[in-house]
Amino acid sequence: MKIAEGVVLVLLGTTFHPSSILMNLLYLAGLWAVLCKSGVKGWWALVPCARHYKLGLCAGREPEGRTLAVLDFLIIATGLPDIFLPLEPIVGLVLSLTALIVALADLVYQIRVFNGLTEVYGRRKPWVLLWLMVGFVPALLWGLHRNYQPLWKVEDIRSEAANFFSGKKADVLDKGLTVNLEERTVREFFRKKYLLRDIHMYIQPGHMVLLLGGSGAGKTTCLNAINGYEKAKAEVVLNGTNMYRHYKEMQYDIGFVPQLDLMRGSDSVFRTLMDAASLRLPKDFTVADRKARVEDVMNIFGLTPVENHMVDKLSGGQRKRLSIAMEFISNPSLFILDEPDSGLDGVMARELFEQLRLIADQGKIIIVITHTPDRVIDLFDDVIVLAKDAKHTGRLAYFGSIDGARAFFGKESMEEIVKSVNRQEEGGEGRADEFILKYAEVQHG
Repeated sequence: MKIAEGVVLVLLGTTFHPSSILMNLLYLAGLWAVLCKSGVKGWWALVPCARHYKLGLCAGREPEGRTLAVLDFLIIATGLPDIFLPLEPIVGLVLSLTALIVALADLVYQIRVFNGLTEVYGRRKPWVLLWLMVGFVPALLWGLHRNYQPLWKVEDIRSEAANFFSGKKADVLDKGLTVNLEERTVREFFRKKYLLRDIHMYIQPGHMVLLLGGSGAGKTTCLNAINGYEKAKAEVVLNGTNMYRHYKEMQYDIGFVPQLDLMRGSDSVFRTLMDAASLRLPKDFTVADRKARVEDVMNIFGLTPVENHMVDKLSGGQRKRLSIAMEFISNPSLFILDEPDSGLDGVMARELFEQLRLIADQGKIIIVITHTPDRVIDLFDDVIVLAKDAKHTGRLAYFGSIDGARAFFGKESMEEIVKSVNRQEEGGEGRADEFILKYAEVQHG
């Protein structure tokens, strides 16, 4: 009996009671039909945990569905020991309290998913209570009655932009950076998820480029795909060399400065740069050659006066300059920086970006993410704007000059441009799809 009860708990999510089993079988039958109506294979209703993730997809609430699947698993996990094992009182109490907390969280996320489902089916909010209290009733009714139909299906074209792909690749030239990124995907919760799609651009040497986009638009993912850290289905060519095919040869021709530095606080500035030189410069460089290069770089970034200072004793601006100098040791052609001005005041940030401008003027390509772009926008040549389409995939909404971006979006500031492509629930205008299509039309024009 104990084993049978455990099997029922896993498969149906209920205890071994005839009435509970019957109601859950009816619920699963109705859920099968609801999933089918929404364009999802009905048999997912029979898969524990996954069934509510798929329902979240149907409801347009994928993040909530993902969390609900995890909570469903925890409910099963906390219930099984009590069925199969004799528990000590204290262990039983802990499991009971844990199960209560998980059940409350599960209830919250069920409400969110069912609320989304009522919107998709064009029904009123009281239906949410019916889903929670007697789920088999609305499941059967919505699943089997022809008068209950979803407004859209999971695989439907929910917007023209979400399923439009330009197919227009950027030209590959001997100088500069060409990015032809078809897609960047991951496997997540029983399906393939697109992080980025259809991003094509050519950046000229000597250009300093701003990368804009709202939260979750894929800015860091895009940078990682460009520098080869996270390979995508893409062709990335720097000065005539394919970076994916020749990654080991090209890795020192790319400088990448992340948000957080990994420097040892107990080392001096000079020692830190000498270590970087040992790692990043060719093996045929002598100690004297490395020292000369370190001295040149310290002079470029204004670090010579503090060369003997410990890293822990540097100011925020000095640490940022040092982290950039470490990457500049190898004299890369492409420099990528993820929020280099994070934590800096306006004056220090301005000085930092002016230094980057000087580096770009040497014929280097600089790509920068910053959350305060307007205070230094005059130093940039171009701007990349990424936006999430209706399927939450990062897409190219614009690439071009700063003045061109102002005209394209009808906005004066970069922050206003980001707001225009952000979703309404994120405080934006929700116009991402509009601009994705508009930019594609301009490209094909």
